[in-house]
Amino acid sequence: MPDPLRIAIAGLGTVGAGVVRMLATNGPLIAARAGRRLEIAAISARSRSRDRGVDISPYAWEDDPVALARRQDVDLVVEVMGGENGPAKATVQAALAGGKHVVTANKALLARHGQMLAEEAEAAGVALRFEAAVAGGIPVVKALTEGLAGNAITRVMGVLNGTCNYILTRMEATDSPFSEVLADAQRLGYAEADPSFDVGGADAAQKLALLAAAAFGSRVDFDGIVLEGIERMSLADIEHAADMGYRIKLLGVARQLPSGIEARMQPCLVPTTSTIGQLEGVSNMVVLEGDFSGQIVMSGPGAGAGPTASAILGDVIDVARGLVMPVFGRPAAELAAPRRASDENEAAYYLRFLLADAPGTLAGVAAALGRSGISINRMRQVEHAGAEAPVLIVTHRTGRPALDGALAEIAALDVCRAEPVAIRIEDV
Repeated sequence: MPDPLRIAIAGLGTVGAGVVRMLATNGPLIAARAGRRLEIAAISARSRSRDRGVDISPYAWEDDPVALARRQDVDLVVEVMGGENGPAKATVQAALAGGKHVVTANKALLARHGQMLAEEAEAAGVALRFEAAVAGGIPVVKALTEGLAGNAITRVMGVLNGTCNYILTRMEATDSPFSEVLADAQRLGYAEADPSFDVGGADAAQKLALLAAAAFGSRVDFDGIVLEGIERMSLADIEHAADMGYRIKLLGVARQLPSGIEARMQPCLVPTTSTIGQLEGVSNMVVLEGDFSGQIVMSGPGAGAGPTASAILGDVIDVARGLVMPVFGRPAAELAAPRRASDENEAAYYLRFLLADAPGTLAGVAAALGRSGISINRMRQVEHAGAEAPVLIVTHRTGRPALDGALAEIAALDVCRAEPVAIRIEDV
């Protein structure tokens, strides 16, 4: 059997400890599949004495993760510290400069520095792999760069943040407002004390940026993603959507269009009967569409020690087998410069208005939509008491600029009592 692959682990939080535990539990199985043993040579973390539920005493210790990455007895560095700069970036760059392979779960690092790090890895002739940075235990990066490599990918779509999916599904199931369900998610450990990175959509958008690069052969363009979180999702909209046969999901969509790549992370309505519409709890789901493969759907846990460690070890085993390939599926120098799509992609929209209950009100709204070239598919006035009436409209397909113009006109009407709500309906 070849020499063991000597591994250093930078970071011993939930995921890093999970990697140690998985190697200890499944070591012989992993060695048989990799064709060589995988051995932990050294580790680094903020605290050496903290109880992590795993025995770290057999391994060499480094207080400085950069020093860890420079050790001569290390072949591969697993980076699970997190953060787009600071120690994580310095550690990865030190490892690559020293000719060491890197496996990382750090989506923030790659979303900001993916092109630079890919160039450094490929120049050094080593692997930089990141399956664990996207969708937890779902092997979507491998699917894009290997299994579907013969396809032109037309669309990548998915629910990429389990916290948001949990909140939206629990709001519907328990008839509870956003603030209450968020507090429940924090109590259960699904959401951080500061949940803005999750509920604001940035976490999922970083993942989408990496998937888009791998899918379309472009440089990572996190800043090009249209981003909207779920903070403004009301229980009323969730209930109205359900009554009309839809569920609201924080949905990431990246699509190759003639004018460039459309990439957005925003709440969307999807049919309740669709696979994405039926996704519950903290799970993730990714949909890949290829010109020959058709639609491929994968779902599973998007976070946690076990699923993320599984993704990391999958990458490590590939390196142990000798697989070194371009980071995003094609040489970094050949990745296309970001070209962001114009607003050419039309969609249907769910609209909600709070209007004065007076004669001619609906006619005024319909006229404003008509002046912008927007036709109405369905209109419904919700039962109400008092002088203000909630009105729901589902439009036919239209462009967002035209819709924004119509909504601004309607918001300025004397009969409009609140800011209109517009949520895209996604074809899934």
